[in-house]
Amino acid sequence: MTAIPAHSQSARPEKGDLSPPKHVAIIMDGNGRWAKARGLSRTEGHKEGVQAARRCVEAARDLGLTHLTLYSFSTENWRRPAGEIRDLMGLLREFIVGDLPRLKKENCRVRIIGDRENLSLDLRALVNKAEKETCDNTAFLLQIAFNYGGRDEIRRAAKSLVEDVKSGSLQPKDIDEKTIAGYLDTDGVPDPDIVIRTSGEKRVSNFLLWQAAYAEYIFLDVLWPDFSKKEFAEAIEEYYNRERRYGGVGTS
Repeated sequence: MTAIPAHSQSARPEKGDLSPPKHVAIIMDGNGRWAKARGLSRTEGHKEGVQAARRCVEAARDLGLTHLTLYSFSTENWRRPAGEIRDLMGLLREFIVGDLPRLKKENCRVRIIGDRENLSLDLRALVNKAEKETCDNTAFLLQIAFNYGGRDEIRRAAKSLVEDVKSGSLQPKDIDEKTIAGYLDTDGVPDPDIVIRTSGEKRVSNFLLWQAAYAEYIFLDVLWPDFSKKEFAEAIEEYYNRERRYGGVGTS
């Protein structure tokens, strides 16, 4: 994967030993409740959620991040009504078709993580097109988790790893954390520094279970369609008030 360089302006100068975050992952939650509070359909809530995602990408770059991961459709979301699933698939299509030219122009790389087997052929083609046409971009990485689940990702990685061991291309003695990470959908992407969840819920919801092992979790009461650069900046400020120990002893 092409390396993504640091942005020219950090979100904030370094504070002690805590470097500015590079990668933020977001569980975008609250579209349905936002719509219900306004007497609108869940589809309208999801449409507003797409607008919030667009604002979020711009804010992430303004705040000095180089990697952003958005959780847009989980493996568990297939339990939702068929009409809502169809609308969510349509919104991903609209996002790729409508935003790809701008993302290419802005030197943004697009990556879709998750299991693509359940996606329609035309949607898979669009996803492949977005990744292929932006694969050489280096200013920013936008990673969209679609039909994604952390346990499913680890299952698929383990299956591929076992197949390579059986074929002889990988020796069991050589398997370490770095090896396993290389089989994940996020191969080559740094682990998130921060995981944000909107809507007031305080769950990880099967999101980046391996990668977020040492991320700082920040839970916000704001519903996703109302998420703005202000809330984004406040979350990063909260990050600076944390002490990341990675299992060691802190300074305080």
